[in-house]
Amino acid sequence: MGKGILHQIHPILPVQNVVVALFYYTNKLGFEIAFADDSKNPTYAGIRRDHIELHLQWHDPKEWESSFNTPMIRIVTENIEDLFEEFKAKEAFHESTILKETQWNTKEFAFYDIYKNGLTFYQNLK
Repeated sequence: MGKGILHQIHPILPVQNVVVALFYYTNKLGFEIAFADDSKNPTYAGIRRDHIELHLQWHDPKEWESSFNTPMIRIVTENIEDLFEEFKAKEAFHESTILKETQWNTKEFAFYDIYKNGLTFYQNLK
């Protein structure tokens, strides 16, 4: 009997409008649409870029009125400086977002998407 192996993870990000979220992730962050449960008015969709896949799930507006916790995810990258400049040129994040080296030996930048899901892109320093 072999050992169980974890292969991939697909975080699900809550959004108020899947179409609007798809537009943001494809046009600002360079993702491609992997699938959607409906071509005109999706409530669940997947997006891909390079080796990662994220899922976007519609949530009722009433849920957003309460203290709705959105996830924060960390994405390991290569060529972090180039990625930062790409996103900056597309105005994907707030102008005060910076690329910084951390005390835990990474170089990273972080921002919230249009639905307040926290995205941190980082590269380990050698």
